[in-house]
Amino acid sequence: MADEVTLSIDGHVVQVPAGTTILKAAEQLGEKVPTICYHDHTTANGLCRLCVVEVAGARVLSPACTAEVREGMQVSTRSERVERSRRTLLEMLSSAVDLSEAAEIQTMMEEYTANPDRFPEGQTRSQPILDDNPMFIRDYAKCVMCWRCVQVCADDAQYTHAINFTSRGFDTMIGTFFDKPLMETTCVFCGQCVGVCPSGALKAKRQYLLERGLTPDEVMGATRSERRRKKRSK
Repeated sequence: MADEVTLSIDGHVVQVPAGTTILKAAEQLGEKVPTICYHDHTTANGLCRLCVVEVAGARVLSPACTAEVREGMQVSTRSERVERSRRTLLEMLSSAVDLSEAAEIQTMMEEYTANPDRFPEGQTRSQPILDDNPMFIRDYAKCVMCWRCVQVCADDAQYTHAINFTSRGFDTMIGTFFDKPLMETTCVFCGQCVGVCPSGALKAKRQYLLERGLTPDEVMGATRSERRRKKRSK
């Protein structure tokens, strides 16, 4: 296998090491390919399909975050087919998930002129807010199922394995094993899951309380007293 691969992206020729993904090759040219599930510090799994690109001769669109470059490949990152696919994906996501705090995704919707009301009869992913610990709030009505939190909790960073996917199909969500409260799991409250969440589904509890109008002193008092209660209950 050659050490370098030459390909064309949006009409621009680029040479990259063999094994490079289309996403990284495009970045080398300054081309911005949108992503939701992809994160530089987690394993790419091609879940959201927002990064799809059109490869000449290919029957289906390719996920740029996982598809590797090939010699002579011709890639289009903004063809009509690609833009229509991204627009539809964003519209479907908007019909099911509360994106009110997903700033990057809202920007994408504007860029691709996605209509958030295109699927008015779409089923909504409605979940109660989970407030079972003094550190994080989990609002899975905002979860876009990107898997970033699961990955950093597992082998990509923390090796804690406190959370994972639960259920199937449309009812799939992020949860703990046996639906245990976070305080009863292997969670060490490192905060890495909160740090990689793109939608506001995971949020530091102090931030959550501040956004709801509590003063800093009230927030500190509330979270301190909650930690004391949790310790006494053990």
